[in-house]
Amino acid sequence: MLRPSDDIYSLQAAILKTLASPRRLEIVHLLREGPLEVRRLAEALSIPQPTVSQHLAAMRSVGLVEAIRDGREVRYQLIDAEICDACTLMRQVLVRRIAHLGDLAAPYATPGGALSEAPLAAAAATTSSVNAD
Repeated sequence: MLRPSDDIYSLQAAILKTLASPRRLEIVHLLREGPLEVRRLAEALSIPQPTVSQHLAAMRSVGLVEAIRDGREVRYQLIDAEICDACTLMRQVLVRRIAHLGDLAAPYATPGGALSEAPLAAAAATTSSVNAD
């Protein structure tokens, strides 16, 4: 039995699946500033125009962007600029996660950049001395 929320989850999953591409996330951030032509997006991303067009087609199919025709020129824009806010929020979550993982890894780092086994050995020694008692 479908629940009313299933439709929204399906739509959200489709959008997130489409955004699961670093290039498409870059396109979202470039379009934050306003509509751009495929040529300008291709230049900014340093990728071929047909590749940008394929990304934009996928983004159009889920309602992230729309094409605006002005004579012979076609520009793409975000349908809802708040998608940028959602992407920025996710980036902030990831930065906090990376910082947390860095804090966890800090005891293992050595000045030369190699990993030290000392914290593991110390933890193992503590565990074995507790178990021996």
